[in-house]
Amino acid sequence: MQLSKDALKIAILEKAKSSPKAQLYIKDFYACDPETKPRDLKNMANDLVKEGKLMFWSSGSTTMYALKDRIKNEEGTDGI
Repeated sequence: MQLSKDALKIAILEKAKSSPKAQLYIKDFYACDPETKPRDLKNMANDLVKEGKLMFWSSGSTTMYALKDRIKNEEGTDGI
């Protein structure tokens, strides 16, 4: 059964908090709910960015997602 939007957002945030990596690819969030289509999951992650709970981080060639406090603490940057 597919998670509700709110439950999916919580699962994405939990994944971002518990991951050993500070920044994550969108595909890293696919395991949060295997029944959610990748495009819908990306829209939820983008909504979390708009809400200020996640942020974009760029390596120069790829854009990733991260929690603001983890990026500042582990990378010493403010993202993009």
